[in-house]
Amino acid sequence: MNTQKTYAGHISMLVANMLWGLMAPVSKDTLNYFQSNGISAFTLAAFRMIGAAIAFSLLSAFLKSEPTTWADKRKLFVAGMLSIVFNQCMFIVGVSYTTPIDASVVTTMLPIVTMIIAAIVLREPITGLKVVGVLLGMSGAILLILGNEHGLSFNKNSFIGDLMVLAAQFSFAIYLVFFKNFISRFSVITLMKWMFLWSAIVIVPFALPSIVSINYSAMPLKVVAEICYTVFIGTFFSYMLVPIGQKTLRPTVVSMYNYVQPVMSAIVSLVWGLTTFGLAKGIAVGLVFAGVYIVTQSKKRTDMLGK
Repeated sequence: MNTQKTYAGHISMLVANMLWGLMAPVSKDTLNYFQSNGISAFTLAAFRMIGAAIAFSLLSAFLKSEPTTWADKRKLFVAGMLSIVFNQCMFIVGVSYTTPIDASVVTTMLPIVTMIIAAIVLREPITGLKVVGVLLGMSGAILLILGNEHGLSFNKNSFIGDLMVLAAQFSFAIYLVFFKNFISRFSVITLMKWMFLWSAIVIVPFALPSIVSINYSAMPLKVVAEICYTVFIGTFFSYMLVPIGQKTLRPTVVSMYNYVQPVMSAIVSLVWGLTTFGLAKGIAVGLVFAGVYIVTQSKKRTDMLGK
């Protein structure tokens, strides 16, 4: 594969996950504001889907139209359900039952789930090097998460929430594996336009009552700015980068960049004076990037076949 395209894929996934990692502390005030005003956190997910659908549709209007059949649109509907609707909604509902720390730890399962599904569906080899890389990255991510929280919780509600968060990881992993070859047929804008349009159509009936009931005139400017970041940077721009990485990198490698998110959150928390950075966190960051690098160096299926 073209080395330049491969580098572009790595940079795209790195930037996307850095922006998602930054979104966690940025949207904290928004979620607190929603909670104190009786607004469901589910509404923020709806803002993301509807806002991104509008943005991608407007952008596509200025570009050359790309033909898609109804069969293509149906597949893009399934892709949108897996990577956007199910992933985001299951995660948000799951977090409402469990704790942020539990949810963060569960999300570290994404590369493991992706590696297993890719091995079954794409026949990608599970090499010792790949396993070591995934485990190193997961260890570093968990160390960072536990270093910023008060510990795990174990009760019935948190167990239900943890299962829902895990289901969200399965949903995204299935999308990464099953749609890797399909998405190469279309441009990034066409892919995201249809995936977010379908997602918005599905989510509007459920979110509309909450959206119209919000007193927008009383919403603090800071919260408005945070929502704008979440919709246009953390969703519109970030999701534009994902297909670039997905087209050029193996699913497990794409999922490994998930471990960059807690690193970014830790850096932002440090800059904002919300935490300190000691030896343990330095080791954790090193483990994350070492794990990502090792997985990128593991053998592909074509390498194992001698091609």
